[in-house]
Amino acid sequence: MSSVQQAPVPSEPVNGNSVASPTPAAAPIATSALIAGMLKSAKTVSDLIFSPGRPPQIEVTGRLLAVKVPGLEMLTPADTQRIANDLIGQNKIAAQTLKDEGAADLSYSIPGVGRFRTNIFRQRGTHAIVMRVIAGKVPTFEELRVPEELRKIVELKNGIVLVTGPTGSGKSSTLAAVIDLINSTKAEHIITIEDPIEFVHPHKMATIHQRELHMDTFSFASALRAALRQAPKVILVGEMRDRDTIEIALTAAETGHLVLSTLHTIDAAKTVERIVGTFPLSEQEAIRVRVAATFRYFVAQRLLPKKDGGGRVAVHEILKATLRTRQYIEQGEKEGKTLLDAMRDGDQDGMQHFDGELEKLVRSGIIDFHTAMQYATNAGNLRLILADLPESSEFE
Repeated sequence: MSSVQQAPVPSEPVNGNSVASPTPAAAPIATSALIAGMLKSAKTVSDLIFSPGRPPQIEVTGRLLAVKVPGLEMLTPADTQRIANDLIGQNKIAAQTLKDEGAADLSYSIPGVGRFRTNIFRQRGTHAIVMRVIAGKVPTFEELRVPEELRKIVELKNGIVLVTGPTGSGKSSTLAAVIDLINSTKAEHIITIEDPIEFVHPHKMATIHQRELHMDTFSFASALRAALRQAPKVILVGEMRDRDTIEIALTAAETGHLVLSTLHTIDAAKTVERIVGTFPLSEQEAIRVRVAATFRYFVAQRLLPKKDGGGRVAVHEILKATLRTRQYIEQGEKEGKTLLDAMRDGDQDGMQHFDGELEKLVRSGIIDFHTAMQYATNAGNLRLILADLPESSEFE
């Protein structure tokens, strides 16, 4: 368990699910000091979580750890409401959104400490808070260890590139690295539309404008529509959140813009179905044609725990636009003609599929067999491929 003191630097985390009972503090610790202390209590903290009935918690390599805080051994509804109010501050839009919709996204920063993508929401009549830690600098391709194929995105002149995956899989970091590479090598106009702004990009070779939802614009769709009149070459949309956003993104790609965005889907094939399924049946055939014509890359990624316990490793699935993949998207997948088949056969084109990458990671000793089975697209097939390994006989 980690520990946060009022004045001294917190101690290192230790194992355990209960919270000790130190002498209560005379007054609640300031929210900024609480957050700073929680960050210092462990390395590679990815999230901070405040929930009534639990101690303050941090997430480290996918695992929640309790943090011991004098006076906040167990958070009460009053504690989380106070923290929520401190985070919202004078942000009237966030306060109103929380009141009207029960949840609000906002950015929060502490000078010299860090920036956070924050979600405050109501549950069982109380407030709960999740704060995602945003890296202090824009990550590079080398730091993220993304496939070299993705560098080719920088050379694209138009079309749609989507990075997909569950929450916390590193989608925003991957797109930030792409934007930074474009920013560093191309004299172009870039517009980002985010909720909230995560990585702050300074002007380099490119001119870059970053717009934040609820502060600079009311919706992704309205900001994207306006962007078509702002002469960008590259548009980043934080998330393809609804039908209107997808429709305008397709139009932007069709009119010569490179559109980068994210979706919460777990693999490339489901990405296509998610986009198409957003529209009514009467429009789906036409949408398939448009998606097939405009997509350039669909990249799905997952973060898996390493075998040695030393953090997590990113695994990528890459679907690239080729004559074959466009045909499968436009006409729909059939037996023996699936996007997965195309990715399996498409290594010469820079494509790769999850289970193929999992096999490589298991054989190289980076992840264990059981982890591969848990995250596999088709665990049965992967198990057969890895049948020569001793571990496979144990996974019955």
